[in-house]
Amino acid sequence: MTVNLAILPGDGIGPEIVAEAIKVLNVLKADFAFDVAYRYGVIGGAAYDAEGSPYPDSTRALVHDCDAVLLGAVGGPKWEPLDKPSRPEAGLLAIRADLGLFANYRPTKVHPQLRDASTLKPEVIDGVDIMVVRELVSGIYFGQPRGVEELPDGQKRGFNTLEYTTSEIERIARKAFEAARLRRGQVCSIDKANVLESTEYWRTVVTELHAKEYADVSLSHMYVDNAAMQLIRNPKQFDVMVTTNLFGDILSDEASMLTGSIGMLPSASIGENFAMYEPIHGSAPDIAGENKANPLATILSVAMMLRYTLNREDLANRVEAAVEQVLDGGLRTADLSADLATAVSCSDMGEAVCQALREGK
Repeated sequence: MTVNLAILPGDGIGPEIVAEAIKVLNVLKADFAFDVAYRYGVIGGAAYDAEGSPYPDSTRALVHDCDAVLLGAVGGPKWEPLDKPSRPEAGLLAIRADLGLFANYRPTKVHPQLRDASTLKPEVIDGVDIMVVRELVSGIYFGQPRGVEELPDGQKRGFNTLEYTTSEIERIARKAFEAARLRRGQVCSIDKANVLESTEYWRTVVTELHAKEYADVSLSHMYVDNAAMQLIRNPKQFDVMVTTNLFGDILSDEASMLTGSIGMLPSASIGENFAMYEPIHGSAPDIAGENKANPLATILSVAMMLRYTLNREDLANRVEAAVEQVLDGGLRTADLSADLATAVSCSDMGEAVCQALREGK
């Protein structure tokens, strides 16, 4: 049966890193009988330029008719002057909401070959393997009312609404508990329950769900400010971290730097019926078109797709092993290299992973 993938390269370095991921998929197709077909669409700034919307109807129809979505990156200074609904980031929020992608999985695993790339001491980061499970379609990014208004005294007031319903909290907590069952069996729920009523309620719901359905999993709670500190002080204490949209956005980016480069980290955004896979980094417009980007996060996102949506654990393991083999061989893109003169290009790194895949057949 053919797997139909929606390919959304996006902006900046997006087309370059996605092209290397497609090379990897093509090796799986040619050498491992993985029947896959690609359907391309536009999103973000590229979509605005082509169709006047960061998430046009053509892309909406495309992604609803595919088995999974592979996305590159969106955004760039070119589109910053646009009204907020027309900016590239609005397209990203829109596709998440449209497909109901309420759970974002962001693994942070320190590769031993890259321990020197991190700014933290080896004894702090060795063995780090964290999964941040971030709620993705609710919270302060989506809450209403929101906006900027005039006040009677002539000032203006900016405001946003942070809210979560019982069902929204339960469904993301379930994803975290189920992920922990496949890992080390530990969940730490991150909130600010001492200040924010919405996250006090978050803690209550997570605690009640744990007692009713997931008593076999260890549950702890931590305030977000302490969690930010503990990620630097003692990251190995965490297995699965589950948290709100805003807190997850911040903490997952902080966790990414334990590895030394945001260019190494994949992500999965999963709903009840759809899933989208993308690297967690941005569009890096400063190096777009220069063949310098690190494609490994996108390639590892393909591995997550194979594992979580396409039920091909065997192929996911092969892709991850190929990445490890390339790192063992000493290849580094510029973001990972202390010596830029020896750094390999985006395309060379992608080809090296493909070659490792072929050798591992």
